[in-house]
Amino acid sequence: MDHRPPHPSHRHVGEPRLPLLAVPFALIAVVTVVDVLAPPDVHLGPFLVAAPALTASFAGPWMTGFVGAVAVTAQAAVAVVRTTATDLNHTFQIIALVLISIFVTLFAHLREVHEKQLTQLRSVAEAAQEVVLRPLRDRMGPLRLASVYLAAEAEAQIGGDLYAATRTPHGTRLIIGDVRGKGLEAVGDAALVLGAFRAAAHQEADLPTLIAHLEAAVAADPDPDGTGEPAGEPGEAFTTAAVLDVPDQDMTLRLISCGHPPPLLLRGGRAIPLEVDHPAPPLGLTQYVDTGFAPQSFSFEPGDVVLLYTDGVIEARDAEGAFYPLPERAADRPGDGPDALLRHLCADLLAHSPGGRLGDDAAMVAIERIGGGA
Repeated sequence: MDHRPPHPSHRHVGEPRLPLLAVPFALIAVVTVVDVLAPPDVHLGPFLVAAPALTASFAGPWMTGFVGAVAVTAQAAVAVVRTTATDLNHTFQIIALVLISIFVTLFAHLREVHEKQLTQLRSVAEAAQEVVLRPLRDRMGPLRLASVYLAAEAEAQIGGDLYAATRTPHGTRLIIGDVRGKGLEAVGDAALVLGAFRAAAHQEADLPTLIAHLEAAVAADPDPDGTGEPAGEPGEAFTTAAVLDVPDQDMTLRLISCGHPPPLLLRGGRAIPLEVDHPAPPLGLTQYVDTGFAPQSFSFEPGDVVLLYTDGVIEARDAEGAFYPLPERAADRPGDGPDALLRHLCADLLAHSPGGRLGDDAAMVAIERIGGGA
């Protein structure tokens, strides 16, 4: 199962919240009645400005203007009952109420326009998420999978963390990675890596060739702006990644780590880091290091779970500055599949972080082998 960042359902822009509408009308009624019954030297009319001002905070311009008109009418009625409509004190109160009502109605209009823009941006982000970070299938050959993406920014859908999986004639290949940087540039770099992986993962015969293809894609355009100058300092843009090849029949997995945190093998109540003997540099930096891409094999048997994650998980701090102890929390996993594992870890990770907010994007993929064949 693929989990997305929780986002509340968005109401229509400018749609009034009906229970709240009772508040400004009740305020107008109470102020009007009390003002009529108050002694001659007591004037409560200025409190009526709170009604349209309050309405502008949650309703659209039409409702705000209507509440302002009702408040002005109530102020005029008070003037007639207490003195006359042309009384100087009440006249200034009415003029002030009219001006404030116009001002807050304009504010409500601007807020509505801003909400429409945010709604459009959310729609674009959700569409981009579906294209760039496609949901993983629940089942791929003898594997069950689950994934989760937790964005650090409240309005963000995706960032520089990435993951993908694809079938090959002999098994399943997976990638998880983390692009250096944040914002749209990181999203673009993540899309580049994912696109290269999806295009080549089912074609390249072995992992080293696949990694070389990903490296070539990352370093394909040293002058993306067409200015004749590189986009940044050498080594400024790179992507850490872990790429796995899981055969259907062999009870193993092959792993190449390009500067990425080691996956965890969950077996028998233990979390075993899959540390490779010869890690490769992050994608985008191999040109500066004379190294090859050597895959390393690890046992992966039925009932085992492999947990892939980005550094946003292990670098999450609690209120006292302690890092999130992922191996300990993952070892104490529920026994009913990768989906339950990620639900457990997500809830625990957010509880560990102050205010339930992460300092960096975090992604996790859980892979369980449930058999020895497709």
